[in-house]
Amino acid sequence: MKTAVRGDVLTFRGNPFWEAERDSLVFQRDALVVMENGRIAAWGLADELLPSLPPDARIEHYPDHLILPGFIDCHVHYPQTEMMAAFGEQLLDWLNHYTFVTEQGFGDADHAREVARVFLGEQLRNGVTTGCVFGTVHAASVDALFEEASRHDLRILAGKVCMDRNAPAALLDTPLTAYEESRALIERWHGKGRAGLLLDPRRSGRRGSSSSRSRRTARWRRSAGSGCAAARNPGPAPVAAA
Repeated sequence: MKTAVRGDVLTFRGNPFWEAERDSLVFQRDALVVMENGRIAAWGLADELLPSLPPDARIEHYPDHLILPGFIDCHVHYPQTEMMAAFGEQLLDWLNHYTFVTEQGFGDADHAREVARVFLGEQLRNGVTTGCVFGTVHAASVDALFEEASRHDLRILAGKVCMDRNAPAALLDTPLTAYEESRALIERWHGKGRAGLLLDPRRSGRRGSSSSRSRRTARWRRSAGSGCAAARNPGPAPVAAA
């Protein structure tokens, strides 16, 4: 069955960061976006497309709205959904008092699934259909996110955190476990549907805890394990968490 939305449309035919506005943006007043089997089948002037629709097509009209492509969230930590509005301390205090405490709960797969459900529901409610999403050190946190995203056919790029020091013991792994779990996640999810696996060698440190040289060494060890996983499974692009 075909459905459609009608209203003013703003879309793109090029990259607005690389091309001039007149070459990348397209605005069409009183347009129609036609969908079939969960995909956009056609779009254009409403007067031109309306005669082509079957009599039972359901059309939703939004005369005072702007219809846009789905938004892309380039950097978001879904495990922090339940700690939104936590007191804005200095970064390291905020990590120790809120973030690390919250992330430990994602060793429980049921908890991870519930937070993933709420998080993706809020993303959809705000028009986000593609995201670069960070999980926790737990592989289960990534499984839960991809499982829920697949129910909504969302484009999600995600991966587990790889972190071997300067955090609570429950959030630490080793280069070996980071490699093994990342490789298993790649095999389970990368390229399946709209899922893509990212590798996340997180850099974490405390004031005075170690020299800059040892921090670089720790990061290299984690990245080396992730890099081996990527080399054996071409496709994922490494990404460093902020």
